[in-house]
Amino acid sequence: MHSPKDIAASQPTPMMAQYLTLKAEAQDCLLFYRMGDFFELFFDDAKAAAATLDIALTSRGEHGGAPIPMCGVPVHSADSYLARLIKAGHRVAIAEQTETPAEAKARGGKALVARAIVRYVTAGTLTEETLLDTRRDNMLVALAQTGGDGAAEIGLAAADISTGRFETLTLRAADLPAELARLRPSEIVVPDGLTLDLADSHPFDRTAFSSNRAETALKRLFGVATLDGFGQFGRAELAAMGGLVGYLDHAGKGTLPFLAPPVRKASGAHVAIDAATRESLEIIATMNGARVGSLLGAVDRTVTGAGARMLAQDLSAPLMDQGRIEARLGLVQLFHDDPLLRDQLRAALRSLPDIGRALGRVAVGRGSPRDLGQLRDGLNEARLLRERLGRLPDQPPLLRQLLPALDGHGALVDSLTRALVPNPPTETTNGGYIADGYDPALDELRRMAGDGRRAIAALEAKYREQTGIASLKIRHNGVLGYHVEVPARAADPLMQPESGFTHRQTLAGVVRFNSIDLHEQAGRVAQAGAHALVAEAAHLEDLIESTLTRKSEIALAADALSRLDVAAALAERAAEGGWQRPHFLPQDGEGPCLEIIGGRHPVVEDALQREGQAFVANDCRLGASDRLWLVTGPNMGGKSTFLRQNALIVILAQAGAYVPAQSATLTLVDRLFSRVGASDNLARGRSTFMVEMVETAAILAQATEHSFVILDEVGRGTSTYDGLALAWAVVEAVHEVNRCRCLFATHYHELTRLAETLSALSLHHVRAREWKGDLVLLHELAQGPADRSYGLAVARLAGLPPAVLKRAKDVLTRLEAGKARTGGIAAGLDDLPLFAAVAAQEEEKVDPLRAALEAIDADALSPREALEQLYRLKQLAVAGGED
Repeated sequence: MHSPKDIAASQPTPMMAQYLTLKAEAQDCLLFYRMGDFFELFFDDAKAAAATLDIALTSRGEHGGAPIPMCGVPVHSADSYLARLIKAGHRVAIAEQTETPAEAKARGGKALVARAIVRYVTAGTLTEETLLDTRRDNMLVALAQTGGDGAAEIGLAAADISTGRFETLTLRAADLPAELARLRPSEIVVPDGLTLDLADSHPFDRTAFSSNRAETALKRLFGVATLDGFGQFGRAELAAMGGLVGYLDHAGKGTLPFLAPPVRKASGAHVAIDAATRESLEIIATMNGARVGSLLGAVDRTVTGAGARMLAQDLSAPLMDQGRIEARLGLVQLFHDDPLLRDQLRAALRSLPDIGRALGRVAVGRGSPRDLGQLRDGLNEARLLRERLGRLPDQPPLLRQLLPALDGHGALVDSLTRALVPNPPTETTNGGYIADGYDPALDELRRMAGDGRRAIAALEAKYREQTGIASLKIRHNGVLGYHVEVPARAADPLMQPESGFTHRQTLAGVVRFNSIDLHEQAGRVAQAGAHALVAEAAHLEDLIESTLTRKSEIALAADALSRLDVAAALAERAAEGGWQRPHFLPQDGEGPCLEIIGGRHPVVEDALQREGQAFVANDCRLGASDRLWLVTGPNMGGKSTFLRQNALIVILAQAGAYVPAQSATLTLVDRLFSRVGASDNLARGRSTFMVEMVETAAILAQATEHSFVILDEVGRGTSTYDGLALAWAVVEAVHEVNRCRCLFATHYHELTRLAETLSALSLHHVRAREWKGDLVLLHELAQGPADRSYGLAVARLAGLPPAVLKRAKDVLTRLEAGKARTGGIAAGLDDLPLFAAVAAQEEEKVDPLRAALEAIDADALSPREALEQLYRLKQLAVAGGED
């Protein structure tokens, strides 16, 4: 490995010395070093980038007697390479040329073109459209800690700089994993020396996390004398916000992105959902990270990227404020009950640009004329929606709250409409984005440039006539500018001194010339064009400045449009699936309850519908007298689906959505826990059973009487006796200590005896029947315990060999006969013959008639062949009867 210090000791060239200085500043970031039309990488950076990007690793010159590894990517396509590097976990420093070669030459001698790092590109600081997922937030999180071990507080500040979203909260270290699971940050920064056992965090300058410095910086950023108007922030929150703003300042090299005023998240404002529960319920993504197959994937009918991002936020953080929940539901109901209004709104929203992210790019200095055009079009459509929705009678409260944010941008929209062409370009290099008529002086410059180009076209015609060369053309490129080009075979007359043409370049097949008239006309075109570009750039700067004076108001408009999209999308989803509005009871009633009639699992129901099958709905009634359900029944009978669907219905209801049920009545759930299935965490040395016990311990330590818990097969990862004992004790603890609403699925039928001593425990099972030797799973929930487990029948469905099934049946018969009185569960089995010795004898007898029937391909038989097969089957039947 080459360190900058080692390399610097070997007297590098001036260019390499400049590179090494910049690399020392970039530290652990890959350095994109601009050289003309390429970003070049050297040494270990080149090796890492070439491996990640699968591009060629070459070399350039030598250093210390060894070739210098090098690779490069074109500047015009750098975004796609950046995206791959960031996704692979790298951070990149962009070193741009800060002067032109001509400016460097003017400084004298062989001056090297000056370069400087202009920004750092990291996972949490992206704003480019090509680098972001339009339907997902891109959160940067900063963490700080204050207080000693006994009273330590964690401050968390989170921002999505692509839209300006900015929030903060104070929490205990134990609650940090749940909050990070909610936010799903792309990047986490912590102060140097802070250890929080976070694998994906990286340290940053500790001085930026000073709460005193942070307060000053935040006041300056938001132009206020006090932060009290935003909330009462603790020292830990201030420190985290300071670290986040400091990191953004560092990444942008002094250019800060747009940040909305910080929203302080109060403790208990959202349903607490830990990381394990989020993963097992697959709320935002499946366990393998896919959106398809998650709750979000099944629910999302939004038509804008911003709406999709807001819906993900809602599902990630269901509310604990009943008033806010009802306000969201009221807006959903408006669009649910009026399909025509819903269709009109969704059609209007579908054509909207993402003004939140356009504003984010403009704020960090990476905005384009196209971004301003998106803001113009989006804000104009917002005004039209304001007029249309404002005429509705009986507006729900949330709509009345949102409508003012959609208006008030008339002057800005008018200015952008007059200034910009209808479809502004992304690039500014060639101009053409300021509309004709906006600036008479610019129009005149364009006229002069246009006249010059027409004069050049006339000159071309004149030269053709004058020289008699019909194929003569006047062309333009970046090196020669305007020039005369003729085929090589016709070039000799123009080579003569008296021709008036000056030779410039000879290529294969063509020769290029200049002339005095062409030089003068080209000069006039270039001068007018350059002045026009400068004028356009000045107008663009003014338009950006006037836009940024309304950045907070534009952000509010973007949020309002997103909320309308979410409400209309949830109404659309409810109308598709016959979902219903949930009803909430006050917390001070007769105690927590959860009553769901005809509940369905939204993801499983979608999957079954695609296969043309119906989902079997089930009821769930958890009240004061039966708040703990013990659910038994066979594997594949639907126990896990039933548990999960009720948890997902709670999430949807408290997120302000309709739910997949005939009806749902509940009191607010403060914490949601799911212990459904587990996998080994080999990276941390934890087995399946250890993971299960850790998660169960967290539930028993944190669940309150207002929580909702689903537990599936607790204790199955160890010996039968240990597992049964643990499951027994957990049921008792949930019932007697936590006293929460709970669904507990198990195969330990012995647990059903707890119904005799636990007053609020209710027994239920998923129904199944055996029909002619086959197991029929009904997926229906019924009262009482299951009569048996049907384990062997399920094994038969799975395709276990007949010999194995026969052996298992013999073992089960012995066990059920009570021969395991002493010596453990295997007692009494010693007199069974060895499996290997009897396996062949236990093969099920083959039925030749059945085998012959199964071998017939009826679709391939001719009438004659079918008759022959019928005679053959009749003979087999007779032979079987004689046996």
